[in-house]
Amino acid sequence: MNKTQITSFLGWVFLSLLITVGCSQITPNPSTTSPSAASTASLTVSAAASLKDAMEQIKPLYNQENPEVELTYNLGSSGALQRQIEQGAPADIFVSAATKQMDALEKQGLLLEGTRQDLLKNQLVLIVPQNSTGVKDFQDLVKPSVKKIALGEPKSVPAGQYAQEVLTSLNVLAQVKPKAVYAKDVRQALNYVESGNTDAGIVYLSDAKISPQVKVVATADETTHKPITYPVAVLKSSNNIDAAKEFVQFLSSDQAKAVFEKQGFTVIVN
Repeated sequence: MNKTQITSFLGWVFLSLLITVGCSQITPNPSTTSPSAASTASLTVSAAASLKDAMEQIKPLYNQENPEVELTYNLGSSGALQRQIEQGAPADIFVSAATKQMDALEKQGLLLEGTRQDLLKNQLVLIVPQNSTGVKDFQDLVKPSVKKIALGEPKSVPAGQYAQEVLTSLNVLAQVKPKAVYAKDVRQALNYVESGNTDAGIVYLSDAKISPQVKVVATADETTHKPITYPVAVLKSSNNIDAAKEFVQFLSSDQAKAVFEKQGFTVIVN
C-alpha cells in the first residue's frame, strides 16, 4: 500500500468514526435512558400544621406503592395556606383543619370539581405542662394563678377559632382574653406549653398525643364548638391532577387510616 492509499484509508476510518459518534449522540441508547424519568410526578400538599406527624408517616407508605411521585408538604395554619393558594402559590392538594377555608376556595372556583371530601375529625383539649397541678378544667383558666394561655390566632388558625367558641360557651372568654398568647398555628401553641412559656393551652387531641411534655386535663364538649372537620380537595391549578387524585384516595386507605387513628384523629368513612 503506497502513501496515497494509506492516507485515503486513514481518512475513511476517521470519517466512519465521526459518523458513528454523531449517530450515538442523536439516537440515545434505550438501555441507558431512565424508564421512570418521563413518568415522574411532583405533588405539593398544603396541609394544616396539626397534620404534620401523620403526613410525615404517610409519605413513605405512599412512596412504597408510588415511587415515581415526589411529595412535598407545605404545612401551616389553614388560613395562611388559604391565602397562599388564593395568591397563586403552587399547590396540588389542600387539607384544611376546618371547612371555612375550604368553603372560601370553593366559592372562588379554585377546587377541582368533584374532589372535595371530608377526611378527618378531631377533638379540642386543654393541656398543661406535665408537672402542672393548678389547672384541672377550662373554668380554672380564670384563676389568678394562671397568667398565660396559649391559643391559636382565631382569624387564621381553626384551633384558635374553636377555642374561642368553647370559651364563649363557658362564659369565660372575657377573663381569658387578657391572658392569651396567640400562636401562628396550633403547633406553636403546643410549643408554648411544652416550653413552660404558658401555663396552659388549647390544642387538638392529635397535637397533645405527640408530646410527652404536656398532659391533657380536659376535653371540650362537642356541643361547645363547631364540628372539627378536616376536608381535602385537589386544586384546579394542579399540573398533576391524576396523581393528586390518587394521593387523595390513598389518604382514605387502610394504611393511612391506621396512621391517622394512632395520631388521635377520627377517620370519616365516606
